[in-house]
Amino acid sequence: MNSTPESAQTSPLWLLGMRRRWWMFRPLDLLVRLWPVFKKPQGLLVVRMDGIGDMVLFRRTLDHYAEAFGIEPGAVTVLGCTSWGSLVGEVFAGYRLKVIDEHAFERQPLYRFREALWVRRQGFQVAVSDIFFRKALTADSLVWFAAAPVSVLSRPYVSDATRAEFGYYMQKATRLIDTGPYPTHEILRHFRFISEIAGKTIAPEPPQIAWRDRAPPVAEGPPYVVLNFGSNEPGRRWPFDSFLAIARRLLERGYRVAFTGGSAAEKAQVGRLRRELNRPGVINLIGRTKLPDLLDLMKHAAAVLSNDTGPAHLAIALGAPTVVILGGGHFGSFVPYPPEATPPAAHFVYHEMPCYHCFWRCDKRPTKEHVFPCVAEIAIDDVWRELESMVPARPQHRAAE
Repeated sequence: MNSTPESAQTSPLWLLGMRRRWWMFRPLDLLVRLWPVFKKPQGLLVVRMDGIGDMVLFRRTLDHYAEAFGIEPGAVTVLGCTSWGSLVGEVFAGYRLKVIDEHAFERQPLYRFREALWVRRQGFQVAVSDIFFRKALTADSLVWFAAAPVSVLSRPYVSDATRAEFGYYMQKATRLIDTGPYPTHEILRHFRFISEIAGKTIAPEPPQIAWRDRAPPVAEGPPYVVLNFGSNEPGRRWPFDSFLAIARRLLERGYRVAFTGGSAAEKAQVGRLRRELNRPGVINLIGRTKLPDLLDLMKHAAAVLSNDTGPAHLAIALGAPTVVILGGGHFGSFVPYPPEATPPAAHFVYHEMPCYHCFWRCDKRPTKEHVFPCVAEIAIDDVWRELESMVPARPQHRAAE
């Protein structure tokens, strides 16, 4: 699974394939790379410029890095994103952390220069990134900026548009590791990567994160179920009608239901929630919780029902009984989890279709705002079948059933 660095192109003209933004950044990028650093190289940089769910799937692997690379855990620096920056104090306790605004880094040359220069001036001995679905101008360039004597990359997913950029950075690495073909689950990729570094097999582990034990942001009362009905991609949102139907069944069983979300699309459902489910036991937390509060909420929940999005992975890693509704865009890469890394309380519901693995380039929906058919056609009864075992009817409600 090891390989030596190589260019993705054989012609000396392959650099012409770089996109305009690469050339726009190039003068300042070169200045950073050539910046003199006189300290002795030390420490390990781990580049994790990816989403919340990706971070969760990677987290347990990190605890093997110090031993595999032969350094102390305190000498490991994790370079992460602002999307999960508010969690790092708890989730990455014992490690050094640096948080970067990934969007500004990709678009603002001066911001990019400043953050890249910080990386360069640390004088890292080793720089690594094992992200498969990554951006060359973000993750790979940060490893390159470090100019570490040892740099290790995993082979990424490469398209025609990104081939030249990945080829440039991969040939600069001292070691490339192939973690498997698509679709290979991210958990397996992470553990294959660190196994190659360690020179021994390290068995995959289910996601787990450490988190504080703080009261959730709800009043005392009956147990509650979290309904995380949003997603960054409209197509992955199971219809809100279906979430309302599940909520009614939970209320009938004696549970409260806590609706969460923060995007404009999710906030737009507040009025409808008040009209159609205006009854005791409904907790409206839409737009009212920050990410740490959401973790407090999910950690103490009787169960969590979520679309395929970052909070679903967080809930599973917190140990909350969780049902995840998913489509087939890159089925098996992130969800469902492989059997050897699936906690007993994590359940996944999907409606398999011949067009799975479309990479979310769906031609079966009228507009980009419509739900993907593979998500929309998931039956309420199929979701309830997975959820009801987690929420047995409460004693005062059994007599009525």
